[in-house]
Amino acid sequence: MRRTTGLIAAGLLLAIAGPLAAMPEAAQQSFASARSALARGDGIAAEADLRRAGAAGASRIELAATMGEAMIAQGELAKAREWLAPGQFAKGEEAYGWRMLALLERVSGNLPAAGRALDRGLSANPKDAMLWVEIGRLRYVGGEHLQAIEASERALAADPDNVRAIELGAQLVRDSAGPIAALPLFERALAVDPRDMAVLGGYAAALGEAGRAREMLEVTRRMLAQDATSPQAFFLQAVLAARAGKVDLARAMLNRIEDRLDSMPAGLLLSGSLELDAGNANVAVTRLTVLANRQPANRAAQLLLARALYESGDYNQLFARFWGLAERGDASPYLLNVLARALEERGDRLAAAGLLDRAAQASGQALQPIAELASPGELAARWSANPASPGTAVPYVRALLSANDLGGADRVTRRIYELRPGSAEALGLIGDAELARGDGARALEHYTLSSKVRFPAQLLPRIAGAFAAQGRAGAVQPLLAQYLAAFPRSRIAQRMAASQAAIAGDWRTARALLENLLKRGGDRDWRLLCDLSLAQLRDGDAKVAQATAQRAWRLQPASALTNQAWGMALADSGDDKPRARELLNAARRIGGDNPLLAEALKKLN
Repeated sequence: MRRTTGLIAAGLLLAIAGPLAAMPEAAQQSFASARSALARGDGIAAEADLRRAGAAGASRIELAATMGEAMIAQGELAKAREWLAPGQFAKGEEAYGWRMLALLERVSGNLPAAGRALDRGLSANPKDAMLWVEIGRLRYVGGEHLQAIEASERALAADPDNVRAIELGAQLVRDSAGPIAALPLFERALAVDPRDMAVLGGYAAALGEAGRAREMLEVTRRMLAQDATSPQAFFLQAVLAARAGKVDLARAMLNRIEDRLDSMPAGLLLSGSLELDAGNANVAVTRLTVLANRQPANRAAQLLLARALYESGDYNQLFARFWGLAERGDASPYLLNVLARALEERGDRLAAAGLLDRAAQASGQALQPIAELASPGELAARWSANPASPGTAVPYVRALLSANDLGGADRVTRRIYELRPGSAEALGLIGDAELARGDGARALEHYTLSSKVRFPAQLLPRIAGAFAAQGRAGAVQPLLAQYLAAFPRSRIAQRMAASQAAIAGDWRTARALLENLLKRGGDRDWRLLCDLSLAQLRDGDAKVAQATAQRAWRLQPASALTNQAWGMALADSGDDKPRARELLNAARRIGGDNPLLAEALKKLN
């Protein structure tokens, strides 16, 4: 790999001249080259340069902090510990050395030890921006999210042009206020260092989330021009190809990073989906099982895994894993259909018919806690062993809420909040427990605090529930408008906004939102098609509404909703009254009467 020379090396020599001025000149040259290698992420070259600096007379103490960073960059954590753990760093390098030890402890999972190292670093230099960046990252990983935001602000105050400080701020803004709000910060960081790969990756991802695909592609090409093996660049290009319906190209991009997919949850989800589309169900099962086990609350991963197990013919695992979810009142109609098809292929048509009836009659359910595979007793033991960890606390609270143990859920959430008062998870869980017992005002208060850290779309229905509990349903529509302005690609927000527009009688807006969702992969969603058909009908486009409703009916002919949607569209146009009457009567038999059905039948008299 090419070594940095000339003006850059000269600048690095000036940077190290203060704390390491006693180092022999030849050693300083190699040391400057090592720092340059680390700046471009090349730990191997940095180690070689540092060993040359040592041979030229640099002492172990003078090399310790930088050699520790070089070893961390290579993933050689044990060797990094040999250099960093003694805590012996050259004068002026103390804050840097303790920061490297903190990083080592953080990536090793020793968060309390990382905190102690950072305390030592702050004693050496309380205004070191990079120390505050590491403090922010440690707090975020440790669940102290509000405190992480504070650390990010202190880092930027200490050094407004520090790329890592700006990057951390951009990441936090992206989580809470959306990609559009984060773009100026990423651009500010790139103005300082246009070649920084971490910033380029974050910028490209934010551009994609903001719907600016062409610019996203240009940034990924810049990344690959600098590093032809960049896994993040290939993943982002795979996302772009998948959105454009280019399955083979997307798979080819992911194949370039296959050995690193396990560390990328979003990559596993995309890969599993693409392999299913390509007919490779067994490969999809492998990828999706890893993700579903790691993220039981990831609904998309769970449903894709169910489909993959069905298509691979592994019915035993399909039933073992998903039958419990199918028995819940809020079971996904998609999951019920998958299980029903598997039962039919096993010859159990009676059980299959029961599931298909439930899928056909399913309507919107009240919010219910996410199901957990482990028992409450098992989850309680895990939580007691590590009560501050979101990984043990979140599933335990879900299990308690599922069992309607509101007192237990309240006790556990309060304890979590005591241990992690700035945690987005803790704040959200407290809100869930409060909403479950009908305290919408307190739930909203905690959901709002949680959203200041992270604002996933899954929080929106819970906030809507909190508003409804207070009799403030009218507050939901402006919230959704604000959310879509910040997170324009959110499917959940668009679907909720369409429902709100329909309630308000703004059928044109509802139609536009639903048609956008249809273009973005909703062509197999019969509920979406039914809603869209109604919006098109109310917008005065009965012919298009007929075609949309017919597509929904073909996907789910036993559903009251699909029969009603197609019957309403036919009744409105008057094209085929006998067929319209047949469909509407079928809808009444399956789902009973409702005002829309009565209105359509009246048109046929």
